[in-house]
Amino acid sequence: MIKKLLKKKWVKLPLFLIGTVTMLFLCFYASIYLGFWGDLPTKEELSTLKQAEATQVLDQNGQLIGKYYIFDRQPIHFEDLPQHLIDALIATEDVRFYEHDGVDNKSLLRVFFKTILLRDKSSGGGSTITLQLAKNLFGREKHKIFSTVVNKLKESFVAKRIEDIYSKQEILTLYFNTVPFPDNTYGIESAAHKFFNTSTSQLSLSEAAVLVGSLKANHSYNPRLFPERSQLRRDVVLKQMIKYGYLNTNKADQEMSKPILLNYQYFNHDLGVAPYFREAVKKELISILEEYKKPDNTAYDIYNDGLIIHTTLDYKMQVLAEEAMKEHMQMLQNDYEISYGDMAPWKNNTSLVQNAIKNLDVYKTYKEIGLTDDQIQDSLSIKKEIELFEWTGNTTKKISSLDSLQHYLKFLNTGMIAIEPSTGAVKTYLGGIDYRYFKYDHVSQSKRQIGSTFKPFVYTTAIENGMKPCSYFSTKEITYTNLNNWTPKNASEKEDPHLNFTLEKALSNSVNTIAVKVLNEVGIPKVIDQVRKLGITDSLSKEPAMALGTDAIKIKELAGAYASYVNQGKGVTPYFISKIEDKNGNLIASFKSDILETPGYSEYTRQALLEMMKSTVESGTATRIRTTYKLENDIAGKTGTTQDNKDGWFVGITPNLVTITWVGNDNYNIGFKTTALGQGANTALPIFAKWYQKMNIDPTFDTITKSKFTETSEEVLKDLDCKPEKRDNLLKRLFGKKKKKKKFTTE
Repeated sequence: MIKKLLKKKWVKLPLFLIGTVTMLFLCFYASIYLGFWGDLPTKEELSTLKQAEATQVLDQNGQLIGKYYIFDRQPIHFEDLPQHLIDALIATEDVRFYEHDGVDNKSLLRVFFKTILLRDKSSGGGSTITLQLAKNLFGREKHKIFSTVVNKLKESFVAKRIEDIYSKQEILTLYFNTVPFPDNTYGIESAAHKFFNTSTSQLSLSEAAVLVGSLKANHSYNPRLFPERSQLRRDVVLKQMIKYGYLNTNKADQEMSKPILLNYQYFNHDLGVAPYFREAVKKELISILEEYKKPDNTAYDIYNDGLIIHTTLDYKMQVLAEEAMKEHMQMLQNDYEISYGDMAPWKNNTSLVQNAIKNLDVYKTYKEIGLTDDQIQDSLSIKKEIELFEWTGNTTKKISSLDSLQHYLKFLNTGMIAIEPSTGAVKTYLGGIDYRYFKYDHVSQSKRQIGSTFKPFVYTTAIENGMKPCSYFSTKEITYTNLNNWTPKNASEKEDPHLNFTLEKALSNSVNTIAVKVLNEVGIPKVIDQVRKLGITDSLSKEPAMALGTDAIKIKELAGAYASYVNQGKGVTPYFISKIEDKNGNLIASFKSDILETPGYSEYTRQALLEMMKSTVESGTATRIRTTYKLENDIAGKTGTTQDNKDGWFVGITPNLVTITWVGNDNYNIGFKTTALGQGANTALPIFAKWYQKMNIDPTFDTITKSKFTETSEEVLKDLDCKPEKRDNLLKRLFGKKKKKKKFTTE
């Protein structure tokens, strides 16, 4: 009967077709298994899975402050996964996870009959956690119309091999370490830090449900972009946990009544805490790692090898410094623009704007391809939507590149570094006002004239070479005939020319005329030699004007030299990487500062200069530290202002911290309109003062804020015990020359 039936044409043809399709499918199946559609990872390869891992940058206390990565991933161990996180994942993504071998055949049958045949979209999917892991690990390839089926079958092969090699706990760990979350974040640990500023082990039930819920659609359920949609998805996860017995209804209702509270951390390059610092660390790290190799003799890759970089930065201190800077710079910028009004150089100085245009990279590119200036001008005049930085909040306007240039010409910028004077460890680092729009680092890259902050080195040299602190010098202006009749002037035109100041009074009040006279008496070569002993390597002009700080020196070098006044006379080299470890915590390299072995000057000189700079704060150019900001800390300091008010400086010295702050316009042709506004006491000092106000409130910083200077010796105090000023006698006042002419000694 069966034989007769099989001979019939209407039976034979379908059977033939079924057999042919089956054979073709088996061949197709075999071709995938044998690697004709791309190699499948072997069990040996799967047993040594290696994924790119983000390099972590930590502060001095181990707090994460940044990462370098292509894929933002931080691996963790199974023990770090809270049970409610695991339960949320299984209830939502793969309820039969502990029962299948990588491919859930029951779920696939359900999908086939309910989802495909009956069009019931609520029946769920057939993918398992292991299948998703296979996709996460190896991605998907394009094979035109066959892409879906090829990739699905390849993933099923890989999933089964994974299940043969790894335990269920290991699979969960691999999954959580590789699964993609919103905002280009890979792995649960990175997601926990980015969205909630916590570790995986500390994720709450609600936070875990938010992150697990986002796996369905990274963008659509991004809690940062779509909080309401994300909250609805979180509630779906919690309901799934109820459905499968992982959570009771009362607890779920409590969690669903709470809003999602993000504590978002920007670990991308331009945002977050200390972006200029992170960039400086990256540059130094790349340079350092050129000297080290991995155990297999290959080079380290900071974007993939999961290195751990320990730095000297104090995260909390950095945050407060950034807050203080923003508060002050916003107000200063407003005052700065008001002072110029309609006469602002960035609005009216055509030559200034044209010169700035020629410095643009786009201008140089256009020039290289042969465009004329008129053609370049036309190209730069095309209007487009551009986001502009503003202290009151960024705005997007339709403007040209020329308009944008003029907009940014007006902004003041800043640089600030604070170091531990005994070690050179950098504690805070502000390279500018906003890294997104101002990439230039004023700590590591910029060299600006340092103004009166150079004067302490002149006085240090003088005292070290035998000059007494109570030596008197006239404040009167002198014309130096052998220097083209150069006449150094003081900031105040109202000073009495018949007054004579001690070195302490002259330094604390930043008297230019006396600084030059002291330099003339001690000699330029000795001052340069003294500066070199403190670690400053930047080139110096060897001109008399150096006494007034006309030389440009990097902030880092200036900080290292000033550290000597609270470090036994020894300068230091500021450093910010303390050690580098591989992803397993094995030490690759460790670092300390280069501290000068021999003091640059005597203990007597150190104490004398420190007392003189204390007077700067108590009665000199930095008195607003006490009067305006009411700081009672032990503080010595020095203000600085360069010619035409283009640079404002403040050096703050406390027993355990030395801080250098600079403020100015990046375009050196634009200064402050008035000295009252542009002096260092008004531009740079307030950042330091506001920062210390904030630190004074927080007991965390008591070792900094409550520290006291060591006692000054009786010898130094006795030598400083004299009237700070005296007037010329009557005969000298009556018959002395109005303006003395003199030659400057350069030897």
